[in-house]
Amino acid sequence: MRTFPDAEFKPASLVAPLELEKAFNRTAPLEFDLGCGDGSFLTALAAAHPERDFLGVEKMPGRVRTACRRIGDRQLSNARVLQLEISHAVHLLPRRSIDAFYLLFPDPWPKRRHHSRRIVTADFLRAIARALKPDGLVRIKTDQMDYFVAIQKSLREAPQLSANLEDEEPDLPKTTFEKRFLASGASIYWLELRKAGPNR
Repeated sequence: MRTFPDAEFKPASLVAPLELEKAFNRTAPLEFDLGCGDGSFLTALAAAHPERDFLGVEKMPGRVRTACRRIGDRQLSNARVLQLEISHAVHLLPRRSIDAFYLLFPDPWPKRRHHSRRIVTADFLRAIARALKPDGLVRIKTDQMDYFVAIQKSLREAPQLSANLEDEEPDLPKTTFEKRFLASGASIYWLELRKAGPNR
């Protein structure tokens, strides 16, 4: 199996703010894939935009290995993977360090008694807003209508973020889950959020 030793970003500390500049050794716009899974979306985006850097976070070791292998296979110097719980990772990001977040098909925990386990909460959105640069974006997709509604309700408690209700869905690579959902005829719900700029 081919490897790319730099594909996994291993910070010196998992309690201090992440030193993101050490992940890529250059200064470039940085986008963050929350729950990058097997890395198919992460690597497709990185290959299409070599002028940007992409950091994926994923807690499952097997998925991290697969994502790192994909990065190595394509020799992408602008993609890295961090093995960490998403809810912890967002609180370690330096203020105003991220240009865009992607949260694509997070675990919906469909049973009502499990809704408290869903990743998107008001606190989570506020942490993302803190890490975003002014005018930064958050792109969210889910196949669960009730989760989509719950996310919009949580947004009311994160006033730094506002929904771009009139924009068309951006042309992004399809994740493994999205391809599966579309093949089954499932509806996809998407939301793009923007952090207010410094003059607003």
